[in-house]
Amino acid sequence: MVQAPLKPPSGAGLSLYGARVLITGAGSGIGRLMAKLAAARGAEVIIWDRDGERADQVRQELIAAGHLATAWTVDVTDAAAVAETAAAVGAIDVLINNAGVVGGRPLVEEPEDAIRRTIEVNLTALFWTTKAFLPGMIDRRRGLVVTIASAAGLVGSARMTDYSATKFGAVGFDEALRQELNGSGVKTMVVLPFYINTGMFAGVRSRFPRLLPLLSPERVAVDVIHGIERGARQVLIPRSLRLIYGLRFLPVSWGDRLANWSGINAAMTEFSGRPGDRV
Repeated sequence: MVQAPLKPPSGAGLSLYGARVLITGAGSGIGRLMAKLAAARGAEVIIWDRDGERADQVRQELIAAGHLATAWTVDVTDAAAVAETAAAVGAIDVLINNAGVVGGRPLVEEPEDAIRRTIEVNLTALFWTTKAFLPGMIDRRRGLVVTIASAAGLVGSARMTDYSATKFGAVGFDEALRQELNGSGVKTMVVLPFYINTGMFAGVRSRFPRLLPLLSPERVAVDVIHGIERGARQVLIPRSLRLIYGLRFLPVSWGDRLANWSGINAAMTEFSGRPGDRV
């Protein structure tokens, strides 16, 4: 199991010891890794996943290691199911909106159901999960809402129009929510990782430039936990993504040139992602 080097919270940071941490899409991938790290910090981990069998496997792993964990089968795109399950879960301290999917086809080739699912899972679900748990956080004047976005929410790339749109939306969701919660005691944190080295990128892995290498899932999970502990409001992975973030304030043509110069657009012509793949 990946272990995040111990870094005690400082300043506005949040200790995970004794905290109730809910992670959506925690039955696999980065969600599973974050669940293990949070549990190792002493958190009670609440695992939400559409696949109940996967969620329960993670729960069993955590319990076998001596940690507190529960697993729930939840489709985060179903507002009624989210509200009902949230009521059963009760108050939480940290909500990590991690569930996500990606297609990987040109817009004209992407099936309608795949586009709808990408939007519903990556963006619409943020409203349902956050809306369900936010009242309890506000009442207790404490809590943290973490949104896992993407570098695709800073600059778009070919063959990921629906995905990039949802991640731009996720960044906007975090920014607006942060302003709405100002003075409430509840904080937000947005995570913007570059593309992650999963099986989806097998066909293009060698074409990504050294400037922006593919990230390991372990690194992303560790950086998210560290961000929570130090009270970060924005986590860019790697930090060099600040250069891309700065493009938002420059002429649009600069973003186009970067996408072409860096090789991102060329690499994505060989992207092997499929509708329903997790990121």
